[in-house]
Amino acid sequence: MPYAHVNGIDVNYLLDGEDTGKGTIVLVNGLADDLLSWGFQVPALVEAGYRVLRFDNRGIGLSDKPAGPYTSKLLADDAKALVDSLGISGFHLMGVSMGGMIAQEYAIAYGDDLKSLTLACTYGKADAFCQQMFAMWADLARGLGVPFVMRDVALWAFTGPFFNERPQEAAEFNQAMAALDMSLEAYLAQLAVIQDHDTFGRLAQVSVPTLVLAGEEDILIPVRLSRDLHAAIPGSRWATVAGGHACLWESPEPFNAAFLDFVRTASR
Repeated sequence: MPYAHVNGIDVNYLLDGEDTGKGTIVLVNGLADDLLSWGFQVPALVEAGYRVLRFDNRGIGLSDKPAGPYTSKLLADDAKALVDSLGISGFHLMGVSMGGMIAQEYAIAYGDDLKSLTLACTYGKADAFCQQMFAMWADLARGLGVPFVMRDVALWAFTGPFFNERPQEAAEFNQAMAALDMSLEAYLAQLAVIQDHDTFGRLAQVSVPTLVLAGEEDILIPVRLSRDLHAAIPGSRWATVAGGHACLWESPEPFNAAFLDFVRTASR
């Protein structure tokens, strides 16, 4: 896999698809997710004619893992340095969960780079419920290890019917979480991003076409927080798809369709 040395670190990335004239989509991962987490999206986006850039945020995958804590602005600056090094501009940006927080900071600081912005399963600031949950994740990670925490998170991320109706897939996700190769230090450094993120006083600065997308049954980042984010961004659009926080994996076809419909509209 190729690397770029940007913002003082080596960032692992992949470019899929050809430049067909439709443009480039840049995808930003969530907490403890590497670039392979977009496996249900990339084929559909490439088939639709887009070039797709995905990468490992600092702290995960094959990118460097310097000491934290990290911030959503720091990771947005990493993304900016990466796209600049690759000569990519005028692109569609989508971030999911923590990636949506990074994408908010990107749009506020570097909005001229963007054709559109999609913020999936995310918020502008954590409420007291989320903060208590994240503090417990930190305690569990210190006591029982990062893979244990991620197995627990899977229960929050998927809906009950997913476990009932698709047990093989549920077991595969559980196995992947149990095998997660992420140090405690790197996990806590990324966890700080979602604990400290707060753009609510600055979201009016987002001036590109924006879609806020949520899983209908998201209980990890409650849908009401995504609605608050939508209300704070002038002119943003709102959409939901079936599934929970992990709707991009649980319901990839409607997730991809909602995203592509928006991107096509924003490109006109």
